[in-house]
Amino acid sequence: MFERTQVSFTVGGVRCAGYLYLPAGAGRVPCVVLCHGFSGTMDRLFPYAEGFAGEGFGALVFDYRSFGESGGEPRQLPDLAGQRDDLRAALAFARAHERVDPARVVLWGNSLGGAHAIVVAADDPEVAAVVAQIPFNGFPKGVENRDTSQTLRLMSSIVWDAVRGRLGLSPHYIPMVGRPGERAVTATPEADAHIRTLTGGNTKTLWRNSIAPRALLDMMRYRPAEAAARLRCPLLVCAAADDHETPLETSRELADRAPHGELRVFPGTHFTFYTDPELRERVAVDQVAFLRRVLAEVG
Repeated sequence: MFERTQVSFTVGGVRCAGYLYLPAGAGRVPCVVLCHGFSGTMDRLFPYAEGFAGEGFGALVFDYRSFGESGGEPRQLPDLAGQRDDLRAALAFARAHERVDPARVVLWGNSLGGAHAIVVAADDPEVAAVVAQIPFNGFPKGVENRDTSQTLRLMSSIVWDAVRGRLGLSPHYIPMVGRPGERAVTATPEADAHIRTLTGGNTKTLWRNSIAPRALLDMMRYRPAEAAARLRCPLLVCAAADDHETPLETSRELADRAPHGELRVFPGTHFTFYTDPELRERVAVDQVAFLRRVLAEVG
């Protein structure tokens, strides 16, 4: 049994919305702070938070500024440094809660959130552990279903959006997910299926198929493996064997570079982690076992 409470905290004068899951009882518990990916929203992480709470952990999910239920303008504008600040604020909120043991707070990140969790923990020796699920660690060398002309069209949108940002103009939005040939961050034959994955098939979802693409310039220079080498806490990397968005070899580098890194490889693709309940259960079992082991050492 657990309870869920709507919470909020402020970053740079802007409200970040979230939900705190706590198991029944009165004592202090370890807490997992979960952060979503590039265009994601916290509602896709509710099943993970419920799973951790059912196992006796606290769990905090939240939306980055300008996404989902959080404030911030313009909307749908990823800011990598700002997202890491949001994660630091969520971490501070969890540590300050009366039901949370501040010595046993864990960072859990999905996709780009996995990179953020590693980078934030590398600069915070009090983080007890990190779980990075299908984590971003640099773009793959080639992108399936995208030729040179399509890449150039996407780059023109990225640069134009960045220029508009420098001029203080509104973002130049493009779809996050589209079909092959469309100007979108991810353009695949399975576009419809990917959208259903990101929405959970729910028309009332917080997720929007629209993004300001300028952040992709920062992602081209983002190398969380350098931070992984500085991690003092244990790191569990959960990767998908046939992942084309965050390939296995890049995820493996994170586990290899971390002094206390471990890698678990599961069948499927990047999106299988969202769509396959049986796989999600297998992953959750491994993650809970990892956290019980490393947090027992902290205790």
